[in-house]
Amino acid sequence: MEKLPILPLRGVVVYPLIGVTIDVGRPLSLRALLAAKEHETDLIVVTQKETGNESPEPEDLYAIGTRVHIAKMSELSNETLRVRIVGKERVRVDSIESTDEGWFANIEPVELTEGEEVERTALVRLLKEQFGKLVANIKGMSPDERRRFEMYERLESLTDYITSKLDVDVELRQAMLEEADAVKRGLELLEIIAHEVEVIELEQEMRERTKKSIEQAQREYYLREQMKTIQQELGDQTQESEPNRLREKLEALDLPETTRKNVMREAERLNVVPQTSPEYAVIRNYLDWFVSLPWGIETEDKLDVKHAADVLDDDHYGLESVKDRILEYLAVRQLTNSLRGPILCLAGPPGVGKTSLARSIASALERHFVRVSLGGVRDEAEIRGHRRTYIGAMPGRVIRGLKQAESKNPVFLLDEIDKMASDFRGDPASAMLEVLDPEQNVSFSDHYIEEPFDLSNVLFIATANDVSQIPAPLLDRMELIQIGGYTEHEKVEIAKRHLVPKQLKEHGLKKSQLTIKEDALYEAVRRYTREAGVRNLERVIGSLCRKAAKQIAIGEKKRVTISKKAIITYLGKPKYRYGKGETEDSIGAVTGLAYTAFGGDTLTIEVALAPGKGKLQLTGKLGDVMQESAQTAYSYVRANAERFEIDPTFYERQDIHIHVPEGAVPKDGPSAGITIATALISALTGKKVHRDVGMTGEITLRGRVLPIGGLKEKALAAHRAGLTTIVIPKDNERDIDDIQETVREKLTFVPVTTLDEVLDVAFGGN
Repeated sequence: MEKLPILPLRGVVVYPLIGVTIDVGRPLSLRALLAAKEHETDLIVVTQKETGNESPEPEDLYAIGTRVHIAKMSELSNETLRVRIVGKERVRVDSIESTDEGWFANIEPVELTEGEEVERTALVRLLKEQFGKLVANIKGMSPDERRRFEMYERLESLTDYITSKLDVDVELRQAMLEEADAVKRGLELLEIIAHEVEVIELEQEMRERTKKSIEQAQREYYLREQMKTIQQELGDQTQESEPNRLREKLEALDLPETTRKNVMREAERLNVVPQTSPEYAVIRNYLDWFVSLPWGIETEDKLDVKHAADVLDDDHYGLESVKDRILEYLAVRQLTNSLRGPILCLAGPPGVGKTSLARSIASALERHFVRVSLGGVRDEAEIRGHRRTYIGAMPGRVIRGLKQAESKNPVFLLDEIDKMASDFRGDPASAMLEVLDPEQNVSFSDHYIEEPFDLSNVLFIATANDVSQIPAPLLDRMELIQIGGYTEHEKVEIAKRHLVPKQLKEHGLKKSQLTIKEDALYEAVRRYTREAGVRNLERVIGSLCRKAAKQIAIGEKKRVTISKKAIITYLGKPKYRYGKGETEDSIGAVTGLAYTAFGGDTLTIEVALAPGKGKLQLTGKLGDVMQESAQTAYSYVRANAERFEIDPTFYERQDIHIHVPEGAVPKDGPSAGITIATALISALTGKKVHRDVGMTGEITLRGRVLPIGGLKEKALAAHRAGLTTIVIPKDNERDIDDIQETVREKLTFVPVTTLDEVLDVAFGGN
C-alpha cells in the first residue's frame, strides 16, 4: 500500500490515460501539489460528493479516485496554479492522514475485470459506431479529437475516453470510474450514448421546425413589405396594421384601469396569434366590438322643462300623466344634475302612442334614441350575450343597442316587454333584472364583452300591453304608468293634428287637394273603428287618402272634400253600430263592461231558460275565473230566490243557459259577477233591464260587490257604446277622477255595495 498526496476536485472526474487541465487555488490543494512536486511522486485526485463544499473533510470524498502524473504546472495570478495532469490508474483510498504538508492518502490499485474477448470486441465496434453518430454534435472538440476515438482498440481505454467527452453529470461520471468490469461499463455507456443521440435528434427536429416557422414568418413579412411598396407606387394609402389600429383606438377610450389592463392584454395577444389562426378572428372581432362601444361618450341633456313640455305637447295630444312624470324628472335633474335615469313602463292598449312617446322624450332631451323589440325573445343570451367560446358569438341586445346609439345615456326603448317567454335556453326576463335595477346596472356585465358597463345614465322606457304577463320581480324595478284609451274627442283631435297631415304627406297629397271634415272624422271613429288607440283610425284615413289620390290622378277631380254623408261612398257600409248597447230593454240580457289588453269593451251577457232538470250551461269560451263567477251568481240566486220572488224550485224544473257572445274570443275575469247575477234574476222574474245601463263588479255568495280594475277603460267603452249609466263597486269611486272630463259629463256613475242596489238601477221602474 502506497502513501501519496491527495487533491480533492470539484465537479471533475479524471480517467486513466486522459489528460485534464485544472486550476488550483484552495490552500489544501496547493499543499498537495507542492508536496508531490517536492517528493517527485504521483498525485491522487478524488472527486468531492458536494460540489459547493469549500472546505471538505475526508468523509466528503468518494472512495475511488485516479492516480495521476503532473505533466505541467504554471503559476497564474491571485495565488492560483494551472496544472496539466494525466491519469495513470484507478485507485482505492483506504485512509487519509493530515500532515503539515497537506493530506496524504493510503491507496491500493483497483482490480479490473476484463471479460471475454468476443464481448469486448463487439462492444468496441458498437461503441465506435454509436459514438460516431454523436461526436459531431459535441461542443468544444477539435476535428482531431473527434477522430481520435477510432484509434482506441482496448475496451477500457475507449470507455474512459468516451465518458470523459460526454456532457453528463458528476454522479454518472463517478459511477463509470468506480465500475471495475469493462464489459458492464461498456454496456452502460451504450445506453447513455443512445439517450444522448435521441435527445440530439429531437433537438434537431425542433430546430428544423422553428427554422421553418421563422422562414414562413419572414416570408410573410417580406411579402407585406412588398405589398406596401407596391401600394405606395400605385398611389394607394398604406394601410396600418390591424393590431396597431385597434391598440390606438383602445388607448383613446375612457376606460377604468382594470378594464384597460384586461383589454390591452387581449390586444397584445393579437400580435402573437398568427393571422391565419381562428383565434385571431375571435380576438379581432372582440376588440372591434369593444372599441365601437360608447365608453365615456355622453350627450348633454337639454334641461329646459318648458321646451320639453312644448315638444311633448306638439307630438302628442292628451297623455297628461306621462308628460307630467317626464317633466318632473327633468325638473329634478335640472336642480341636482346627478339624478339617475328613471326606468318607466308605459302600459296600455295598442295604438295609444307608447312607442312614439318614447321618441318624443328623446327629442325633448336631445338624446339619442334606440329601440329594441323584445316580443318573442326566448333566449337569455339575447339580453346578456353569448360567451366568446361559441362560434358566431356576439353581445346581447342591450350592448348592441348602445353601439347603435353611440352614447352611454340614450333613451332606450324596450318594446313589448310583456311578450318575452322562457324555454330551455333560459329566462330572458330574469336576465333583464340586472339591466333594469338602478342599484346593479352601474356595472352591467355582458357575457361577450366580459367587462362592466355603466347603464345608470340610460333612460330606459319599457312598453307593455298586459302588465299581468310581466314577472313580479321585473315589474317591481319599473315605475308603472298606465295609459288609457282615447275618447272620441281626443281621437278626432289626434287625427286632425297628426294623422291626417302624416297620411297626406305619405300619399303625396297637398292640404289643398284633400279636406276631411270634422264630422267625417267623428263618423270614422264611431262606425268604422272600435279601439282604444288610433292605429285603425290611421288606416281608415290612409284609405281615404288613397281613394282621393286615385280620383285626382285620373283627372276626375282636382280637389276632394269628404264629409259625414260622403264617407260611406269611400269606405263602404259601416262596420260597427254606434249608439245604445241594446236597441230596447230586454229580459235576461245585460250589458257588462270588460277590460282587455286592447282596452275596454262591452259584453252583452244573455240568459235563456228551458224546461229541464236544473242543468247550468255556460258558453262563449269563458275562462275558469269567469265560470266560477257564474257559479257564484247562480248559487246566490238560489239561496235568495224567495226574496227575489222566484220559485225556490226553479233549479229542479228548468235548465239555465248563460252565454256571452263572440264565442271565438276567450273571456275571463271576476268583474262580470254582478252582470251575470242581474241577467239570471231578470230571466227568472221576467223583469226587463234598461238598455242604457252597463255594469261591472265582482259578486260574493253574500251578494256583496267587490272592486275591479280598469275602470277608466271600461268607462271609455261604455261611452263608445252609447251607454248613459254605469254601475260600479263603491270601492272604485276613487277611480272616477282618472276618467276624462268629457266622458264623465256624459255618464252617470252609480257606486253600489250590494246586489240589491244593482237591481234597483238595472230594473228601475220595470
